[in-house]
Amino acid sequence: MPSASSRYIVLTGGPGAGKTTTLDLLKAAGYSGTVEAGRAIIKDQQAIDGPALPWRDPALFAEHMLAWEMRSHALAAGTAGVTFFDRGVPDVIGYLRLSGLPVPPHVERAAHVFRYSPRVFVFPPWRAIFGQDAERKQDFAEAERTFEAVRGAYLDLGYACVEVPPAPPPQRAAFILQSVGLNSAAI
Repeated sequence: MPSASSRYIVLTGGPGAGKTTTLDLLKAAGYSGTVEAGRAIIKDQQAIDGPALPWRDPALFAEHMLAWEMRSHALAAGTAGVTFFDRGVPDVIGYLRLSGLPVPPHVERAAHVFRYSPRVFVFPPWRAIFGQDAERKQDFAEAERTFEAVRGAYLDLGYACVEVPPAPPPQRAAFILQSVGLNSAAI
């Protein structure tokens, strides 16, 4: 059974806040990193005209995200060193709450079983870099609500949320690395 791991570091927040761009820099510097569940699931579901899309069946979309995040956690167990996660299991709880859906007991259990570093890095909404595309249909107001819902889920689960300041991506990556005691010289 997975246990809390200080080497599993989550980057989270609302859509369009710069998480993935920052994570890409961390991966380019040699750190392990995951792929964001939501965007990947939307691409896959659109490719097959599937039902697990947030605008078709939010509960089914959440189940797909949960499975993805649990799999990402399991894959990280096979790597050495730090793994940076583009969201985590608690994000599913935030998404369900944001959608006005109940959080099923198995999702709550998953958030207690699949743990991450006690410090989670949250990217607040940043209007200057926010943009919409084929997978990101939310407007900025929804991005703000998503940020609050996701941050609230992590806080409720006992994580400490560290806000990543708005800055160019290399500075954000360096901030995260320095915050967890890792060398930021490669950024």
